[in-house]
Amino acid sequence: MKTSPFISALTTGENPTTPVWFMRQAGRSLPEYRATKGTTNILDAISEPELAAKITLQPVERYGVDAAVLYSDIIVPVNSIGFGVEIEAGIGPVTQNPYTSVKDLNRLEGFDPVKSTPYVLETIEILKSKLEVPLIGFAGAPFTVASYLIEGRPTRTFEATKAMMHGDSETFAKLMERLAEITWLSLEGQINAGADAVQIFDSWVGNLSAYEYDTFVAPHTRYVVEKVKKLSVPVIHFGTNTTHLLREFAKIPTDGVSLDHRSSFAEAVEILGTDRTIQGNLDPILCLTTEGVMLNEAKRVLVESSSASKYIFNLGHGVLPSTSPQMLEKLVEFVHKNGAELRQ
Repeated sequence: MKTSPFISALTTGENPTTPVWFMRQAGRSLPEYRATKGTTNILDAISEPELAAKITLQPVERYGVDAAVLYSDIIVPVNSIGFGVEIEAGIGPVTQNPYTSVKDLNRLEGFDPVKSTPYVLETIEILKSKLEVPLIGFAGAPFTVASYLIEGRPTRTFEATKAMMHGDSETFAKLMERLAEITWLSLEGQINAGADAVQIFDSWVGNLSAYEYDTFVAPHTRYVVEKVKKLSVPVIHFGTNTTHLLREFAKIPTDGVSLDHRSSFAEAVEILGTDRTIQGNLDPILCLTTEGVMLNEAKRVLVESSSASKYIFNLGHGVLPSTSPQMLEKLVEFVHKNGAELRQ
């Protein structure tokens, strides 16, 4: 692989151009994705290495982004060992029998990336023979996965999760410990198969207070990151609505932190320091407006990001399904052409 702006941004920070990739770039808005996947269930598509590899490659070929992100899902590890969580179209992760007691831990035993998710590793091996840009592996952080297993489906309130966290903290902690081990093993498997960097998705942790995060969640995320760091690949930490948690994030030894559109670069750099890469943070909804509006906002993001010495352009969350691929093509072109100058 030639010198990578993406990897450089996570290490030295020295880049002639500003690297860019998009969360959920593989699939969703791409017509070629819909044609390739057809009516196949997402978990079934992930379990077919040739298909998953093809889908992973599509946005790289279409947009010219600086990294590929593995076509997979954060519930793949727990699904593979029979917890009973599936993905329902239009809803998300759903389980008919949520986690309610330590007895449910027997449904989360025996995860081994080689035996449990060999198709994920095979997909990575296929991709490494074809990619000219780095491959990002990923996993769900223990809290976000735990919330799906406890609630039984996506939620806005996290009632059952918070009730267990505070009212039965031992049962909650045992689940978090088990998920931290599964998360670490999944990332280790992806890295051993060839992933060049990994991102930990803690999409819903912004619903917690700083006290809740520091007390009930941070030790488990830190465990995952510290284990992965021993494998000498960069680790990015992502969450939404997490400005109030940045001081807690700063205590976890990641290489990068991905900001959503609510966060301020200046505040993030002040808290996280200049040695850590900042990623983000264009509001994905702006990609649904006009080219002029989107690029004007991208310009603002790039200018404001100049306070970060190490930087990767991204959206503040995943690509929305209704996004026009042509808009993302224009966005990548703009960032590559103008990013370095605007960040001076």
